[in-house]
Amino acid sequence: MTGKIANCRTVLSRALRDHSDKIDADAVSKASQRLAHYIVRLNAELTLDISRGIEGESASTYFGVFNQLITSQKDDFRFRERNRRPPLDTVNCLLSFLYTLLMHDVRSALEGVGLDPAVGFLHRDRPGRYGLALDLMEEFRPFIADRLTLSLINLGQVQAKGFQKKESGAVWMDDDTRKAVLVAYQKRKQEEILHPFLNEKVTVGLLFHIQALLMARYLRGDMDNYPPFLWK
Repeated sequence: MTGKIANCRTVLSRALRDHSDKIDADAVSKASQRLAHYIVRLNAELTLDISRGIEGESASTYFGVFNQLITSQKDDFRFRERNRRPPLDTVNCLLSFLYTLLMHDVRSALEGVGLDPAVGFLHRDRPGRYGLALDLMEEFRPFIADRLTLSLINLGQVQAKGFQKKESGAVWMDDDTRKAVLVAYQKRKQEEILHPFLNEKVTVGLLFHIQALLMARYLRGDMDNYPPFLWK
């Protein structure tokens, strides 16, 4: 949970650094400060319900300024709030699709190190729900899915014509847009990054396996703590 909030804060910090002239810098800065406050609160010994409440507040704060991070095609890609099942706008459609891809990759990584992806900590166990995969993917959402969504929109790699609104209100991607997003996701996974805990260069796609392995070592008593992936 700390990893997710910290990485959300990095998304905002990078937007302030790179696009302060195109966004409401004051609103984004205040949101970043609130996220820093939530991280401090999580360092205390808290009940699971209180921790979930802090996570909910941080998500509301983060997504409350997410529309500010969209710097082009703003009329076609306007974000008001997070919605899903089904997504009701183009931005949520992209986010949900990328979150699904991410969850499948994390689930496979957990299974690869011998962990049951259905037995989670933060996400309550439900039939057919991969709770541990959902837990572990939280720290990757902002770093991979959210950033890629913003890049696809801001760089014009997706356009509004590639989305369709159904009678139910659900928004879907056409085949060409879905292919473009899949290609961009695979390219993102091939990029290299310095792993903050191992201090070694690894591909983004390998991060899932590394974090799953660190989680397995922690659960088996080989490590005192689980080191979340913290994007710098």
